[in-house]
Amino acid sequence: MKKRSPRRLAIAFALLGSVALASSASAHCDSPEGPVIPAVHKALEANDLTPALRWIKPEYEQEIREAFAKAQKVREAGGEARELADRYFIETFVRLHRAGEGAPYTGVKPAGTDPGQVVRAADAALQSGSDETLRKLLLDRIDEAVHQRFARAKEALVHADHSIEAGREYVEAYVAYVHFVEQLDRLTSHAAHGHGEHDDHPAAHHEQHHH
Repeated sequence: MKKRSPRRLAIAFALLGSVALASSASAHCDSPEGPVIPAVHKALEANDLTPALRWIKPEYEQEIREAFAKAQKVREAGGEARELADRYFIETFVRLHRAGEGAPYTGVKPAGTDPGQVVRAADAALQSGSDETLRKLLLDRIDEAVHQRFARAKEALVHADHSIEAGREYVEAYVAYVHFVEQLDRLTSHAAHGHGEHDDHPAAHHEQHHH
């Protein structure tokens, strides 16, 4: 193992400090179990960024190439410098991937972070070659969500004229019900016409598994 270089260690710490953070919910690509981070590790070990670039939008390609060159230079020192360089590059890569999705970033999630049942099912569908289980899961959830809002609005309508308070409860239930089905309509209409939010990205959550 090469001797650690104080200068390279200093550069590595500086690179880590340059990673911008923003508030957001956790995302599958932010965890080691997602498809992005393993691709980044592979790129670092092979010293070949090309296969991982599918996860980066063109407008961020130059920035990630520069970060990759810096990280590889620091990695030559081995030991702690190599670990810091890897961490810096992984965080930069995920941040830029998220930026390309129009999503904020809170950092890389710890190993074992559960992305949720639906995302697990989406990944499993790609691995198995069938989306039957995923579609059933989503349809069941949508069915239950619509029915709950409908039932609440229906019950509130019965009492809507009994008092001002009851009338307001009905309006609240009605708005929640109608807004929800409107959102579903927008989502499904876009999907039906091939104009989903991430249609131009190699990942419409979350892209091709090695994705």
